[in-house]
Amino acid sequence: MNLTTTAYGTWSGGRFMHYGETLSEERYIECIRLAYESGIRTFVTSDVYGNGKADELLGVALSGFDRESYCLVGMIGHDFYDGQREGNKGYPRFTNPALRGEADYANYLKMACEKSLARCKADRFDLVMLHNPDEIGYTSDAVWNGMKALKTAGLADRLGIAPGPANGFTLDLINCIEKYGEDIDWIMLILNPLEPWPTSLALPACEKYGVKVMTRVVDYGGVFHGDLKPGHSFKPGDHRAYRAQGWVEEGLEKAAKMLPLADKYNLTPLQFASVWNLSLPMVECVVPSFFEEGVEGSKSIDAQIKDFAALPDVKFTPEEIEMVRAIGDNTGCMALKGASKRYQKGERADEWPMREDLLEVAGRYELGTDW
Repeated sequence: MNLTTTAYGTWSGGRFMHYGETLSEERYIECIRLAYESGIRTFVTSDVYGNGKADELLGVALSGFDRESYCLVGMIGHDFYDGQREGNKGYPRFTNPALRGEADYANYLKMACEKSLARCKADRFDLVMLHNPDEIGYTSDAVWNGMKALKTAGLADRLGIAPGPANGFTLDLINCIEKYGEDIDWIMLILNPLEPWPTSLALPACEKYGVKVMTRVVDYGGVFHGDLKPGHSFKPGDHRAYRAQGWVEEGLEKAAKMLPLADKYNLTPLQFASVWNLSLPMVECVVPSFFEEGVEGSKSIDAQIKDFAALPDVKFTPEEIEMVRAIGDNTGCMALKGASKRYQKGERADEWPMREDLLEVAGRYELGTDW
């Protein structure tokens, strides 16, 4: 089964990624089941969320449904088996030289995939993605031979890559697609009407090589759920608190200029953001974050799920797409992750020096030299 247009991610609900109120295990499971019962048929999990606990709860939630009736997407790459968590940096990637050499990449990937599947109570992933790779993950033949071996072993039907945790990696992605595009079926990227940059820069390469795109954060941190108000106070530890000061106010101001287009098509704000994404080349799946803000009058997570599940099958015109992009233009709003001229050496798993081959990629795609 291939991915469906709408998808549900196990980062929702506040248990494993800190957004809004934290759901109890029982409530967390109920929300996954509600998503299925509302018509959502693609479910995305990562083995590192809760060190396997998100996989387990997803397996419990979906255990009563026919396995052939939904698409299961897994992500592997953070080594919480042998690695030690480094505070906000999280767990090291499995490609960290302190953990293993390239001769052991395939064995790790197979082990991680099998353990994740067991927790999900499944025998295969419809899609398994390399999660938040470091520079080695984008460039290593040994990594991608190990990924291909997962298909050969019957553990996955499709392969993909999920960059992160923050935005960026544009040149790294394009270069990876050019090297391993025959084996990459899907990419998961951050994209929404208020964050068209830099993801849009990679879409031409995805189209050229036939790589489909799943987009996350389509809700823009909750702005398109309609519950955030100017001056909103986030709980300590909420991931959205790390965004630049004033992002809620600026986002609401820009969204207000876009939403007359939603009225034209009779769309809710979340549906509007999803349709805009799906109107772009190669974007075939959207997966928002669902959470409860815990403030008076805010939507329940149930209402958010039902709103998204009712997404109509419409597309915006090229002129409408461009109008929204111009309003939401966020070019240069953040320091991007991945290869950059800012670094002389790589000191973090998501930051490394620029390479000449990537500047050559930028030249061919007319993406400039200011990286």
